[in-house]
Amino acid sequence: MSSIQKSEADVVLIGAGIMSATLGVMLKELKPNLTIEVIERLDSPAAESSDAMNNAGTGHSAFCELNYTPEKADGSVDATKAINIVEQFEVSRQFWSYLVNKNIIKDPKAFIHTVPHMSFVWGKDNVSFLRKRFEELQKYPLFSQMEFSDNPEKIKEWAPLLMEGRKLDDSYAATHMMLGTDVNFGNLTKQLFDHLKSTNGVHLTFNTQVVDIKRQGKRWQVVSKDLKTGTKKVVNTNFVFVGAGGGAILLLQKADIPESKGFGGFPVGGQWLVCNNPEIVNKHMAKVYGKASVGAPPMSVPHLDTRYIDGKLSLLFGPYAGFSTKFLKQGSYADLFKSLEANNIGPMLGVGMRNMDLTKYLIGQVLQSDKARVEALKDYFPDAKAEDWKIEIAGQRVQVIKKDKEGKGILQFGTEVVNAADGSIAALLGASPGASTATPIMLKLLAKCFKDEFNSTEWQTKFKEMIPSFGLKLNEHPELVAEVRDNTSKTLKIYPNNK
Repeated sequence: MSSIQKSEADVVLIGAGIMSATLGVMLKELKPNLTIEVIERLDSPAAESSDAMNNAGTGHSAFCELNYTPEKADGSVDATKAINIVEQFEVSRQFWSYLVNKNIIKDPKAFIHTVPHMSFVWGKDNVSFLRKRFEELQKYPLFSQMEFSDNPEKIKEWAPLLMEGRKLDDSYAATHMMLGTDVNFGNLTKQLFDHLKSTNGVHLTFNTQVVDIKRQGKRWQVVSKDLKTGTKKVVNTNFVFVGAGGGAILLLQKADIPESKGFGGFPVGGQWLVCNNPEIVNKHMAKVYGKASVGAPPMSVPHLDTRYIDGKLSLLFGPYAGFSTKFLKQGSYADLFKSLEANNIGPMLGVGMRNMDLTKYLIGQVLQSDKARVEALKDYFPDAKAEDWKIEIAGQRVQVIKKDKEGKGILQFGTEVVNAADGSIAALLGASPGASTATPIMLKLLAKCFKDEFNSTEWQTKFKEMIPSFGLKLNEHPELVAEVRDNTSKTLKIYPNNK
């Protein structure tokens, strides 16, 4: 019989992705004597959702993502979500800059690069929408540097591949934001865990599956199993964070807290077309987002992206969505069925019935031929040739299903922190913009789960040191926007200071 090891930790982080890495580093900055146990099912950090090929690598700042600026019934553009997301990304930039200045992040050039963000549309109605979007965003300081053009020559100057070989008998328009970035969240995560490993009181365990989370009075027991030896381990802890990507819902259910009731997950897979031909790659320096197909989930908005992965430039197009019952790329086909419980099956069935367009769209994507995928690419790169591109599997995402005020199931796009009333356990559910907003998400988690310390003078002072704009909305303080962006650009060695 396998022996059971027992240990103690102040904090247990389940999953070694960007969320756990961010929370772990933040907690050690706030409370250096804290002991932390990190438990990861795979053999290295950032091997699932945080891996560079498993996400878009877009520093999600709402510069180019059209789904963040929906058109209202009266024809006007709602910029609320876009403003909120760019505010959050600026917080992440400030925290990363603080970590660079403290030598916790050793090399910013390994994880972040300047790559302009563009929106590109065609057809009179779409051009009209993009112009309205641009005019609305120009009202806000955080978007003041955005450019708009409906001149094909100007668009070609920004992104040659978009216009080469294109018939010019239609209307085209694009916006361009030089402040855009490409972020390798896999590299960033690994740099953060390299630092955590070097600090006292932090222990990382890989190839280890959490099999149970049990309440023990005011504390928790996290039970795990070594996947190689079969050895079981129990960690007694005051606080548990479940940052296991799509697998978080299953672990949250094991904890059985009242706040988790009614939550379910809707898995969406993805694939990229990838080009490594230098002649093509070197002619495109942008992340170009278009409009989503009818019924498509937000993470399936088509985009043609410049990517820096392991020091190498590539072009990615996609993602092509798909349906799988897995909750993780390296998960089990039984995941969806394991997540079904009496308290969530009603909401999940209701979402299925009300989102038939989404279901049909995903099935259509799964059945799509290679030729059809290349035809979709040609909407953004008319001269594309199939032989220059290969298919790569992207990451798996699980969209949140929850009850609304009337008890009906709704499909929620975005992220959500679910925590116990006493703040002793929390889980992050959902997807995009996810990694880009990891810092503000973790600040919200700390406010919920470490209430007394969060509001203490000591922590508030430290937050201001880590994030100079802490407690302020940059968009309401135009004089700070340029100062904060200039400082973070200089530290992270990105535009405008990397010229």
